[in-house]
Amino acid sequence: MTKTIAVANQKGGVGKTTTTINLGTALAATGKRTLIIDLDPQGNASTGLGISRVDRGVSVYQVLMGDDDLADGIVHTAIPHLDLLPSTIDLSGAELELANMPQRSFQMRKTIVDSKAAQTYDYILIDCPPSLNLLTLNAMVAAGSVLVPLQCEFFALEGLSLLLRTVERIRNNFNPGLEIQGVVLTMYDRRNNLSDQVATDVREYMGDKVYDTVIPRNVRMSEAPSYGKPALLYDLRCSGSQAYVRLASEILRRERLRHAA
Repeated sequence: MTKTIAVANQKGGVGKTTTTINLGTALAATGKRTLIIDLDPQGNASTGLGISRVDRGVSVYQVLMGDDDLADGIVHTAIPHLDLLPSTIDLSGAELELANMPQRSFQMRKTIVDSKAAQTYDYILIDCPPSLNLLTLNAMVAAGSVLVPLQCEFFALEGLSLLLRTVERIRNNFNPGLEIQGVVLTMYDRRNNLSDQVATDVREYMGDKVYDTVIPRNVRMSEAPSYGKPALLYDLRCSGSQAYVRLASEILRRERLRHAA
């Protein structure tokens, strides 16, 4: 069955898009058919996968509005087994239009459920915008779980508690099956005592929901999007790329253990 994961955090600059792109690439490298849905009007996931704006014909906006089927917007990337539903600036006006729809919170779920193409994937990763808006709500209603990239910085736990309350409200009102897939610590700097303290605090707060794998600060990771490549293609040997390879392995291993239980 297809597993749909919303990659979400209302805070910007925590590594959501970087995580979506590189985790998707790592999953695809294991043979898992993976679709990334770029649900951020900035379209950074689309750019980071090398899909230029002129190549974004049918985008997530038309699909979300019900004008086109999800299959019509899917673009194949340079990575085998990894596809993309791209975003354009049109998506920035989607909230106003969604607000007038009777099932406004369920548009993304309907998009995925009604599409035969969506069911051909092992994983669908939804890259959410950096806010708890109607687009993020749609992603969480459509998803089975939420993956939270969390930057190792002072206000991390404060932001996490707000996100967890939002997930709980969505579970109670829209999507009873929604769960926390896990928390991945990003931008970890081992030279900084604060990173260690934040990691310790988050693990005490969230327990085994926090992945063992941490994503380090890495210059090569920052350079990769400007070349339209995931870091795993840009420099597989860098510490950031290797961390995402380990994260994908950890996610798959936890899934196997869960199903075995």
